[in-house]
Amino acid sequence: MFLPAQMKNQNTDIIKLMAWMTSAEALKLVTHDNAQLLAASGPRNPYPGRLGVVEVDALADLLLVDGDPIANLALIADPAKNFVVIMKDGKVHKNSLR
Repeated sequence: MFLPAQMKNQNTDIIKLMAWMTSAEALKLVTHDNAQLLAASGPRNPYPGRLGVVEVDALADLLLVDGDPIANLALIADPAKNFVVIMKDGKVHKNSLR
């Protein structure tokens, strides 16, 4: 889990992964792959339910990015500007499309 004090840096830390992988691989690692790792941790998993997938009854956080993060992963470094919709646990927390 991320520590609250480190959350402000987590998106810029993801960009550093591009030294070893593509943008698509980095995004998959920090979303789906990390969710699979949490699911495999059994009783230590703090999230009951399916993780890392978008399907009925799964626990999915969704982001709508203004731009293509696969073509330009740096977009995630400024979520206040580039994340136009943020959903967590099925609730909209930000929607600047309205």
